[in-house]
Parts: sequence; C-alpha cells; structure tokens
Amino acid sequence: MQLAGRTAVVTGGESGIGRATARLLARAGVRVFVGDVQLLPENRDEYQQLGIASRFCDVRTEEPIRQLIDDAVAATGRLDILVNNAGIAMVKPIIEVSESDWDACMDTNVKSAFFGCKHAVKHMRRLGGGSIVNTASNAGLLPRAHDPVYSISKQALVGLTKSLALCHSMDRIRINAVCPGPVGETGMVNADLDQAVDRDAAARKYIAASPLAQAWGRMIAPEEVAESIFYLVSDAALMVTGTCIAIDGGKSLGVPPSVG
Repeated sequence: MQLAGRTAVVTGGESGIGRATARLLARAGVRVFVGDVQLLPENRDEYQQLGIASRFCDVRTEEPIRQLIDDAVAATGRLDILVNNAGIAMVKPIIEVSESDWDACMDTNVKSAFFGCKHAVKHMRRLGGGSIVNTASNAGLLPRAHDPVYSISKQALVGLTKSLALCHSMDRIRINAVCPGPVGETGMVNADLDQAVDRDAAARKYIAASPLAQAWGRMIAPEEVAESIFYLVSDAALMVTGTCIAIDGGKSLGVPPSVG
C-alpha cells in the first residue's frame, strides 16, 4: 500500500469524495494535482501544507483536462494515478430534461472521464503503467426512477470503465470504478438537502434508502469512499481491473428488509 513518490491527478478534488481522496493520497506521500471549477478558500492552507496543487479546471472540455494532466507529468516526470471524480446530479423526469441539461450531465459525468482517460493513458502507456479510478454511483449499477439521466450517465461511466480496462490491461494500466451513495458532506447531497423544505427529513430519506446507512444511523462518509479508491490505486490491487466497487451500504442489492 506504499504510494510515496507517485503522482496523482484528481478532478473535482476541492470537496466531498475528491477532497477526501486528495488528502488521503497526499498524506501517503503522493504528489497530488487537483482540478475543479470551484476553488474553496478553506482548502488553501491545508492543501499548501500537504503539497496539493489545485487549479481551476472545467472538465466538460478537453483542453483543461489535457493541460492538468500534462502539467502534472511535466512537474514530476510521471503519472501513476488518475481519479476522474468530477460529477453533477440531474434529478428530473425525462420530459423535463432539456438538451442543455442532458449535455451538462453527460459532459460532466462521462465525457470528462473519457478526456481524462485519453490523456492519462497516453502518458501511462509510455511510463510503464498506472491506475485510473472513475467515480460512478450505485445508479451506475441499477437504474433509478427519480434521476434517469443521471443514471444513464453513470451506467455509461461503468461501461467506459470496463471497456477501457480491457483495452489497456496489456499496457499495465488498471481502470476501475467506485459506485458510492448516499454520501454525506458532498456538494451534490448538500445542495439537495439545502433545497429541501425539511432538511432533517430529507437527510433521513437518504439514510433510509441504504440498509447499512439505516443500521448505523448515518450516511456514508467521503473518507470511506476515498479508502476504497486508495486501495484500487495501490499495488495491493495490482490484479484488479474493470471492477466496480459498490460503496452504498447495500442500496444496490435490492429491496431492503423492513424495519421493526
């Protein structure tokens, strides 16, 4: 599990799962380069202390991601890890989804990972291998009725993960995904809770959707997802590729047991 001296790029690394992952990797001695559309002042001092380089990066277009990855390689001479973590929600029935809504969801959740993989593979293949982890969702394992377009984007991301894992195994490039949910203290969940009429009731609804979350009385922590990402990018997972780990407290297993 020793990762000291390696180089990682993390998109969406200013909050939630991305921030937890960037911190965990940096504390393990990894040189971390973060890209995000929102640079949070509260991260500045800690990121500086941990040696995390953070910059504005709109993942919906190719050039910012290419530049983020190329600059990380130029600064360190290597690229060992890419975490395609940036993503947005889309909670709307299909008849209310506009073309711009569709494009925003697909561009952020799928196309950005395609760009990241494209440019990371270019370097990793030349440098002898590496590890890529895509942040999908339990919605990528099973479709969900309340957010069909989001589910489509995450199922596409799972497909991208498996297809590219097969394509690049001979290059010693491992490509896996984590499928979390419901994760507390993320921008996505917090935005939903902030819009709710009753924030506590909305939080309880998230918890009730996952049997283990319900059993523990809390949502999944970003750090718990980060630990799985850490495993996947480490040498402990050297023979793991094309895998999608559900970190959802059993939400994707089926109809949970009744309470009481």
